Amino acid sequence: MLAAAGVDAAAMPSRVDEDVAKAGMREQGVSVAAQAMALAELKAKDISKAHSGLVIGGDQMLGLGDRAFDKPKSVEEARGHLEALSGQSHRLETALVVCEHEEVVWRHLSRPKLTMRPLSSSFIDRYLDEVGDRVLSTVGGYQLESLGVQLFSEIEGDYFSILGLPLLPLLEFLRQRGVLEQ
Repeated sequence: MLAAAGVDAAAMPSRVDEDVAKAGMREQGVSVAAQAMALAELKAKDISKAHSGLVIGGDQMLGLGDRAFDKPKSVEEARGHLEALSGQSHRLETALVVCEHEEVVWRHLSRPKLTMRPLSSSFIDRYLDEVGDRVLSTVGGYQLESLGVQLFSEIEGDYFSILGLPLLPLLEFLRQRGVLEQ
């Protein structure tokens, strides 16, 4: 998305063990939104240790009430996610943190709300057959920019945030910092 928006950036994986971090936060009862923000910060600070300049860290988590959903590890787990989300409204907690010299200089949380229509078992079967292993790449088991759009009856919030990057607020921050032209 950044490249398509004309922003020169390189993607770098962090060394943050997200499973360990999430387990600790969940044990302490940390909200889904706060977990996403903490993970985004951990990732940005980790990369910022070795790289100068602005480092963007992001994370997205799905919250259904107090329950946090992680990316499914199998198609059967994805089926369980879809069954739990069917007919329900959930939030995507999409967090961004920008660090410079290991210090947080900007943070943003976007919270789009998505309402999944009631799904029949046969539709879920057909959907999972169609999308295959791609269902494992997203927290909700769906990609709104493709067949996943058929799962929903209503969407409230920023489209880019649903895709995982609150692009418009980030671009504004980068303009304010002089990285992009005003």
